[in-house]
Parts: sequence; structure tokens; C-alpha cells
Amino acid sequence: MMKRGDSRGQVWVETVTYTLVALVLIGLVLSFAKPKIEELQDKTIIEQSIQMLKDFDVVMKEVGEGVVGNKRKIDTSIKKGTLRIYPTNDTIIFELRGRYQYSQPGQVYEEGPLMIQTQELGKYYPINITLNYSGIYNITYNSGENQKMISQSPTPYEVFIANKGGNTNQIDIQID
Repeated sequence: MMKRGDSRGQVWVETVTYTLVALVLIGLVLSFAKPKIEELQDKTIIEQSIQMLKDFDVVMKEVGEGVVGNKRKIDTSIKKGTLRIYPTNDTIIFELRGRYQYSQPGQVYEEGPLMIQTQELGKYYPINITLNYSGIYNITYNSGENQKMISQSPTPYEVFIANKGGNTNQIDIQID
């Protein structure tokens, strides 16, 4: 025969057991769903970054083909990854390490003016998206040859692109 206090204890044991089972199931679902969600987020960021660099290229060409002194502003948002300006070899590279495999690892994939290269590093895929202006424009940063790195930020960067002209077709980039 069961006493009244025993039934309350049994209810608590069952409640704790069901709660633990529910937490374990939620944990299992999240362990499979979280990487897939991160992969989809990385895919979206890569596609947005490709569009950002294509827009960047359009402005570079408009400024470069315009008159000396022509200057344009681009608002650039970086949610993940880094944008690097390399004046010494006249390239602009967006780098991202994520879970999404955008292209075949080790191969260079060209999409318009962009060269996209994916590497495989365990469960992650470092991706470099490159705009190469070597032989077209002499890229400078703040009128110098110093490298500049722009990292993720909640607020957009203001990027100014100016045609400085000269024999080398100099394009100067400044960031505020």
C-alpha cells in the first residue's frame, strides 16, 4: 500500500526524468541543426560579400575611367570575415572562414572580375575572394603603399575611392 507522501515523490521523480529526457532531445537536435544553420548563414554572407565586391569593382572602374579628381563613396558592411587592401600588388581580398563550401577546394573559380578560392580545413572552408587590379590601376591606401585590413563591424564603413591620375593610373582608397 502506497502512502500519500510516496505519490508526491514519484511525481517529482517523473517530472525530473521527463525534463532530462526533453533536454537531451533538444541538445541532440541542436547538435545537428546548429552546424547547418551556421552553414546557411555563411552561404548568405559569402553571396553578400561577392555582391559587395562586384559593386566595389563597378565604382573602381567608374572612378578610374573618369577624370582625375573624381571621387566616390561606398558604404560597406562586413558582418563576418575581413576585407584587405594590398596596395603593393594592387589587390583587394575578402577573407572568410566558415562552414560553407562555396567552390571546389583548391580550385580557382572566376565569377566576373572576382577570383574565388576555397580551401578545406577540417570542417571549415577558408574562402578568399580577390579583385586584382595589377596592370590596370595603381591602388594606394591613404596615398601610400600600406596594407589595410577592415574587420567585421556592426556599423557600415565609409570607403572613399578617388582617381589621383598620373602615369600609373593611381586610385586612392580611404576608409572612415
